[in-house]
Amino acid sequence: MNSRRDFIKLAGLAAAGAAITPSFAFAAPAKVVGLQLYSLRVELPKDLKGTIANVAKAGYKEVETYGYSAKDGYWGLDAKAFKALLSENGLTAPSGHYGMDKFITDGNQEELKTYIEAANILGSSHITVPYLGDNLRKNEGDWKNVADRLNEAGVLCKAAGLKLGYHNHNFEFVKYGETTGYEMMLKGTDPNLVDFEMDIYWVVRSGNDPVKLFTEFPGRFPMWHVKDMDKVDNTINTEVGTGTIDFKTLYKSAKLAGLKHLIVEQENFSMDAFKSIKQSADYVKKSIL
Repeated sequence: MNSRRDFIKLAGLAAAGAAITPSFAFAAPAKVVGLQLYSLRVELPKDLKGTIANVAKAGYKEVETYGYSAKDGYWGLDAKAFKALLSENGLTAPSGHYGMDKFITDGNQEELKTYIEAANILGSSHITVPYLGDNLRKNEGDWKNVADRLNEAGVLCKAAGLKLGYHNHNFEFVKYGETTGYEMMLKGTDPNLVDFEMDIYWVVRSGNDPVKLFTEFPGRFPMWHVKDMDKVDNTINTEVGTGTIDFKTLYKSAKLAGLKHLIVEQENFSMDAFKSIKQSADYVKKSIL
């Protein structure tokens, strides 16, 4: 391979044989509730096994990891041991958040390959980009570079039986003329290589409409972060069903979005964290799914 351009051509070739009819048209929406483990970032380092057990007791069937490194694994456990811990508690990990700034900066594949190995051991379907450093998103050119890099990473993931995902905050919705970074990524990435994990809280907080995005880019959002917005202070989260976001109505568009994994996340608590995540899980199962 002589150049990055050749690599991106391979991405197009990899997708060339894909069926024209998108698979999301036949996909049943998510029917179980997952938890982004970042919600319990205080509890996990103190008692990993007890925290994972409490996640299962709260009614979750899936988790999304974060913070993996080849050196430290998942909170001190290697991928095989962490997979065993999840299995003991009836949990699976369809997705994980893996830092990708290095790859997006220089295209070096070594770190990404360690993520792919770990994700495959866990039995995941997605490696998800959780964030982009400020230096990677200063202008339209930067966003186009991000889209190219996502396609490149998507080729590597696809070859390993995985798919790349991208998780948003609100900086993706800054306007560049008539477009945004989010729109440039959605239009600039191959749907056969790159999915999007919509953090609904951040989309709403940025002043955008999730359903409008589902309509414009159907099938691109197989993962949702369900994180409710506090009624008094929109800069903080609250238990799902007690805030201002109408998830019941949004779920009516789940099939259009291509939803497969509904993942609760809460970054701050006004009650015991385990009681909070159980309250959210109970609401999701009773009133949304």
